[in-house]
Order: sequence, then C-alpha cells, then structure tokens
Amino acid sequence: MSHAVIMAGGAGTRLWPLSRKARPKQLLRLFGGKSLLRGAYERLAALLPPERIYVITGAKYLPLVARELPEVPTENLFGEPQGRDTANAVALSAAILHQREPDCVMGIFTADHVITPTEKFTEAVTRAFATAEQHERALVTMGITVRSPETAFGYVKRGKAIADHVYAVDEFTEKPDPVRAQIYAAAGDYYWNSGMFAWRTSAILEEVKVNLPVTYEGVTEIARHWDTSQREDKLHEVYPGLQKISIDFAVMERARRVYVVEMDCNWADVGSWTQLDSVLQTDTHGNLAVAPRVLNLGSMGVTVVSESAEHLIATVGLKDLVIVHADDATLVCKKRDAQSLKELIARIRETYDERYL
Repeated sequence: MSHAVIMAGGAGTRLWPLSRKARPKQLLRLFGGKSLLRGAYERLAALLPPERIYVITGAKYLPLVARELPEVPTENLFGEPQGRDTANAVALSAAILHQREPDCVMGIFTADHVITPTEKFTEAVTRAFATAEQHERALVTMGITVRSPETAFGYVKRGKAIADHVYAVDEFTEKPDPVRAQIYAAAGDYYWNSGMFAWRTSAILEEVKVNLPVTYEGVTEIARHWDTSQREDKLHEVYPGLQKISIDFAVMERARRVYVVEMDCNWADVGSWTQLDSVLQTDTHGNLAVAPRVLNLGSMGVTVVSESAEHLIATVGLKDLVIVHADDATLVCKKRDAQSLKELIARIRETYDERYL
C-alpha cells in the first residue's frame, strides 16, 4: 500500500513580512485563497485517501497544519522539535511508517511549489509508486522536464531507460552557473531535481543506515516509541543531536540503485515575492495584485500583496516594485533587490529583536 508524506518545515524568510516564525510561507493563502500546503494536499488527494497522507513539520506548526488540513488524521501529523534538514525529516517519517506498516511504499513531496496540471502530476506519481513497488531496493526521484536554463535548481542526468518515462540516474548535479545551465537545458537528458521521491520504507532506511548510521539508530529509537506516551521524551532526547544534512547530499548522491521518473509539469518554486509572477495572472501592464483592494495609476510591473480586507494600497507611476502589507509591517523594495531580504531580516533582528519576525 502506498503512502505520501508532505514535508512542510521551511520558514520562508524571503516572503517576509507575511511569512513569520509563527506562520510559515506554506500556510499563506496567496493562491486563489489556498495555501501551498493545501495545494500539495489536494494534488495527493486525487491519488490517496486522507488516512494515507501525512505531514512532517515543525512541532510549533502542528495546530496550524491541523486547521489547514482537517481531513488528515491527527496521528498523521509529525512534529519535529527543531529542523534538522530533509535527511532527518525523511528518515523519521520512513521509520514511523515502517513501524506502523513494514515495507510499505512511501512518497516524499514538497509543500512550497505550484505544480500544474494535476493530471500530469498524478500520472508521474503513480508511475513512481509502481516503480518503487516493483524494484524493492530502488530509490526513485521525480525529475521535472527542463523548460529553461535555470541556475536556481539542482539537476538530475538520466541514463538507461528502465520503463516508459523511467530511467536510471547517471548523476545528480548542484545548481549550475549560467553557461552550464544552458548546456543542461539543451542536452535533453537532464531534469530539474524536484526534491520529490518514492521508495519502500525498507529501501530508504537501509540507505540511511549505511550513510547516516547515527540518524538511523536515532529515528528507529524514536519510531519505536512514537505511538506511546514516551514519544515526546524520545524526540527531545534524540532528534536535536542528529546531523543536519539534506537527503540529496546524505543519500541520493551516494546510493547505487536510483531511478528517475519524468514529470512533465509546470513547476514553480515560490521562494520569493518576485516569483509570484510566474504562477499568478498579471494585468496588461505587468502589475500583480494579491490583495482585495489595489489601485494602480500609471504603474508597471508592480507586485502588491496584502491580506487585509479593508486596507487600500494605491500606487502612482511606480515601476518594478514589490509592496507587501502586513498588520504590523510593510515591505517596499525594487524587484531586483528582493533577494536581499535575508540581510534585511538580520538588520530587523538587530534593531527590534524578534518583534517583527
């Protein structure tokens, strides 16, 4: 039987001031009134019933996630006491599922992407689950068809065909420079690394045991006590001490039996305000309004975001700006400077402590 785990642990500082420690980006309802997490759940709900869909997130976000996804049983919501990167989130989820249903097939999915059309996503995930079921020791990654020479994504190079739209993986590559990205895009045998996977729980845990033995021992111990009164004690005793590392570095780049399933979808990593243009409709002047009340006069290429039902944001003669209004803070910046938000947040922390974060 197949199960799906949504990883929803990121804070999303590049979407400040709406994304905060108390409300991460995957819970912002910016996409037709839906959050990224809700979108990820609904894509998977086309394949699986709610009782076979899980979310792993920060423990402090569990109440928010439960309200966002009331269909998902509370025992399917896994809380990390602190973030230890994707290798530990994957390993803990696999260990818990393996404890509950030994050797089941599990998929790992992200909560910070917009993926369309759903039919293509469903087709690729179904194929990935079937591949993991058939090839018991294989790790299956899902590769997004390359649309352009992007430098912000890692890439997967495919090798020998295993089945229709399924290939052996020749290599994983890190985010390339512009020249190499052009080469990858033109080659035709590279995919964007989606960070989405499928495998049997026994297969991924065996790889974790080989490559991260301390993590393996730790998550196995936690999982053994997960459905008991000792869960919180074991979590706080063991989990914070596990090595912080991504699943790609720790396992995928070292494993021997790795396959890639082609996912021919539109795939947008919504990691900053400037990326909203790629997934939401702009007007004829390139302005994007993600707010109930916006009026632009002679402005071009302006992105305005607000969740306030009554607050009016009006612009006059502006060009290529981002304006984001929250109850207690407002961001105004040139689009070309939107990637400097981490530096800005560091300055805000120095000046105002955690008040606005």
